Amino acid sequence: MKPSFPVTRDTERRARVLITPEGIALPLTIASRGSRAGALMLDITFIVSGLIIFHLLLFWIAGGLFESALAGLEPPTGALEFLQIMLVLLVFSTWYGYFLVQELGPRGATLGKRLVGIRVAARGGGRLTAEAVIARNLLRDIEVFYPLVFILVLLASNSVEEDITTLAWAATIWFALFLLFPFFNRDALRAGDIIAGTWVVESTRVKLGDVLSTKGAAAARGASAVTGARYEFGEPELAIYGEKELQTLERMLRDASPEALAAVQDTICRKIGWNPGAGDERAFLEAFYAKLRAKLESDMRFGKRKADKFS
Repeated sequence: MKPSFPVTRDTERRARVLITPEGIALPLTIASRGSRAGALMLDITFIVSGLIIFHLLLFWIAGGLFESALAGLEPPTGALEFLQIMLVLLVFSTWYGYFLVQELGPRGATLGKRLVGIRVAARGGGRLTAEAVIARNLLRDIEVFYPLVFILVLLASNSVEEDITTLAWAATIWFALFLLFPFFNRDALRAGDIIAGTWVVESTRVKLGDVLSTKGAAAARGASAVTGARYEFGEPELAIYGEKELQTLERMLRDASPEALAAVQDTICRKIGWNPGAGDERAFLEAFYAKLRAKLESDMRFGKRKADKFS
């Protein structure tokens, strides 16, 4: 399974290795500052476009109410006030809900991020929590949008010949400080990322590889071609992991070095109470992968799903 994008010097410079709580090393690439800026602009475009369409719809409804009033018919009591309240609530819920709902989803990305191929992830290797997503998105307002609104208000004040020099410099410094913040750390982190413990990484686009369950020890029903040992796992051993860990193990079997596979085998063996042997790591992991996949697929047929080890 090889990446579909070319590996450049810039990509190598942004390459990182994430150690999961299970001790598994996952290679990833930090999203570029340009792609993050492009994703934000796309998201703002989608939000503003949607709000404009909704505004026009409300104005059309309100226009119908006014026409009823001019024709001698009284509009419903409080109808216009209700529309105004709906407008305020929609703007608030759209602005914050757009980012929160999508980044808390399984893809960890808004529509703009998905279009440019990036996503939000927890820097510690764990699950992306609601607290982290809320924190990073609330901080975005303080970093970017509040100073922008403040500057626009100052420009409006300047049109009526008010002295805004000091406030204008303060707002500009505020905006520039947070805008340039990602350029002063190697992981391109915003202040919100630092507070929330997140970073933005590339969503690797990969070509479909061979089905692992038809290769190696997985195809030989757990038998190793190296040592001849047969690996069998029961319900207690397979119950410790879920779909997320299965996907992680599959990526490791496709791309990881022998040293990384040995570390993964050691982690799994400690979890299930086995004493790992040396020199047969791939066969062990292939057999474990095949058994875990078969168990999860069987459970899904009966309506049972185990998303991850916490489920």
